Amino acid sequence: MFAEFKTLPQLFDFFKNEETCLAYWENIHWGKTGITCPHCNASNPYKTNRGYKCRNVECQKKFTALVGTIFENTKLPLRTWFGAIYLCINHKKGISSLQLSRDLGIHPKSAWFLLHRIRETLKEIAPQALGGEGVIVEADTTLVGGKAKNMHMKRRIEKFKKQNQDAKTVIAAYVERSGIVRMDVVDPNETEVNLLKKHVDTASVLMTDNANNYKKVGKDYAFHGIVDHAKDEYVKDKVIHTNTVEGVFSLFDRMTIGTYHYMSRKHMQAYANECAYRYNTRNRLDPVRFEDTVLKCSGVRLKYDNLIGK
Repeated sequence: MFAEFKTLPQLFDFFKNEETCLAYWENIHWGKTGITCPHCNASNPYKTNRGYKCRNVECQKKFTALVGTIFENTKLPLRTWFGAIYLCINHKKGISSLQLSRDLGIHPKSAWFLLHRIRETLKEIAPQALGGEGVIVEADTTLVGGKAKNMHMKRRIEKFKKQNQDAKTVIAAYVERSGIVRMDVVDPNETEVNLLKKHVDTASVLMTDNANNYKKVGKDYAFHGIVDHAKDEYVKDKVIHTNTVEGVFSLFDRMTIGTYHYMSRKHMQAYANECAYRYNTRNRLDPVRFEDTVLKCSGVRLKYDNLIGK
């Protein structure tokens, strides 16, 4: 690990200026491969006053260590970025864009965009199915969204009569008893059964409640344990339960109700990824989690137009 700090003031003491931040990021980004051109992968570039210039005569493009990363074309200093990453991943229930803007002295819109770019780095790349032979995996779903009676009449009519769509968003979660969780927003065109087979190996020991869709697909797994919450049954034979995945949903609910208050369906998956990442790294120290997140910033890019759907 390159950095040692336990608090936010210690982080800002470590990253005392932009030169220190850039040197730290170059060490993270190019530490193993050496400095290479992000456009043609040529090595040994020329050093310039503002960065580097590719030595390849067919390329000769200028670049910095920020090109091809989540920081590309940013107007914010890296020091602000690192502070935002530290706050986002280490706050147990996340941090709102308004609070982040006040803490770091930036515009609320900049804070909102910055947090979404950080969440973009937390997505799993080519995830493997959870579980395996003899591994216990719990599966369940939860609903996210306000009650129709609390909506303004105009929005209620628009949502239910004109669009004819449910006010709730369904989120499915799959968690190994060892502590790895994956959360997925259920698309209206995709069934929970297909998602379960996609995320959980059929050789696993499956634990669910008594929902009908789980009863059918459970036959394809090595063992399917069921608890009936309607009968106040929460633990059976000391092993069969869904308390672990319910604990994950409890953390997600606290994040939703206590910090963000409202999340649109469009961005719901990003918030689910944030919650899952924080849960999966809960046993790591804050500086270790920070550096693990910074390592994920390479090869990721999220433009504002893509974020808002233009």
